[in-house]
Amino acid sequence: MTAFARSERLALGETLRAVGPDVPTLCEGWLTRDLAAHLVLRESRPDPAPGIVVSALAGRTARVQRSLAQLSWPQLVDRVQHPPFWSPLSWGPLEEAANLSEHFVHHEDVLRAQPGWVQPRPIDPAYEQALWSAVASHGRLLFRRSPVPTTLGSRSTVSRRT
Repeated sequence: MTAFARSERLALGETLRAVGPDVPTLCEGWLTRDLAAHLVLRESRPDPAPGIVVSALAGRTARVQRSLAQLSWPQLVDRVQHPPFWSPLSWGPLEEAANLSEHFVHHEDVLRAQPGWVQPRPIDPAYEQALWSAVASHGRLLFRRSPVPTTLGSRSTVSRRT
């Protein structure tokens, strides 16, 4: 079993520490503090987390996320890097399934929003393959109702089943 999600979580935390709490990200309207609070909410607050995907519950989720964003920056980043032991999203295969692409994408959201960003960082080929597998898997779900075949990047095609 790989541990790409865990190593990406730690690397994301180090990037967050380096850039600070109040710099832009590629997540529209979010500073790094907001993004970190989102990640903490996903793994440590199961009660409002459904509002991340269910719009009727989004108000409560936003309130809890704003509350988490008020933690000190070192506390918030520490909670990104070290979720509670009881969080299923931090356990082995479930962590890989839930966080492999989440941490990678949000790490890139921070890196690419920084002044002077030039090109993507190099990643291990095995990690790249794991990410493409996640894209293909998630893509099937996200584009299942698409009336036409959809190509994601140059490696993955998602076709609608008839």
